[in-house]
Amino acid sequence: MKRAVHLFLVPLLSLAAPGAIAADVAADYPNRSIRFIAPFVAGGPSDMLSRLLGQKLTEIWGQPVIVDNRGSAGGVVGFELGAKAGPDGYTLLLATSAGLTMNPHVYLKLPYDAQRDFQPITQVTSGPYVMVVNPSVPAKSVPEFIALAKTKAGQINYATTGTNNLLAMELLNYMAGIKTVAVAYKGTGQAVNAIVSGEVQVFIINPLVGLPQVQAGKLRALAVTGAKRSPALPELPAIAETLPGFEQIVWHSVMAPARIPKPILAKLSKELIRIIKLPEIKERFASQALDAVGSTPEELSALIKNESAMYAKLVKQIGFKPQ
Repeated sequence: MKRAVHLFLVPLLSLAAPGAIAADVAADYPNRSIRFIAPFVAGGPSDMLSRLLGQKLTEIWGQPVIVDNRGSAGGVVGFELGAKAGPDGYTLLLATSAGLTMNPHVYLKLPYDAQRDFQPITQVTSGPYVMVVNPSVPAKSVPEFIALAKTKAGQINYATTGTNNLLAMELLNYMAGIKTVAVAYKGTGQAVNAIVSGEVQVFIINPLVGLPQVQAGKLRALAVTGAKRSPALPELPAIAETLPGFEQIVWHSVMAPARIPKPILAKLSKELIRIIKLPEIKERFASQALDAVGSTPEELSALIKNESAMYAKLVKQIGFKPQ
């Protein structure tokens, strides 16, 4: 009889074990430092957001969150590291929308699959870029810039640090019927130095970095890239007021390697959403023309799929050739 009971219980225990183990893992998480990959150089938006979120997680969990800046190849190197890390919750990626929804249609070959290799956790922010020019550029509005560019075809250079501002300027070129030339930089800091010095004339830049330069008088802001004016920057028109249908939104999210245990995913998602919705965090974002989001993993997954399909069509529409 004892042997029969033993044989009956063993299968039941083996069935229960995975759930029990997963629960124990989540309860004990985190018990060591977390690596937070920012796929661009220090000083840019990804760096700032990852440090802000990392600091809050450190305060809550008592475990250090270490930001690892991997600025190279337009963020591709950082994304590859995030995709190939162990799916244990101890490596996170502060992902840009470009890396998830644009790069797959701009690069001929990527070392990661944006929808297969990552587990979405939450969307952090959403907001427009700002189109800025060096003060030496005589244009003080988008119509004036377009008119100037038409008289100087191929003579105006724009800075690019990744797919977001590259596609934004190429869309502007396409819709306005102008030709400006891309000059690539490894990071936002280098690109800012280039436009401040006059090495390039125009830059579609994240407001987190661009607005301080505008306020200091080192750059002139012409417009925002959203479909309409930003409540945080009501004095700036939208490019869409000159070119109806123009829109380019930037957003950041937190991603983990695929196959992260569901209990750890749930714990990360819940805590990050709570942090993002804190009044002090929302105010910090709003001051930089960014909306705090805090979406569920399912909502973020749907956003990635929908935007990826949209950019696939856009790249073909404007005639951009994948590189």
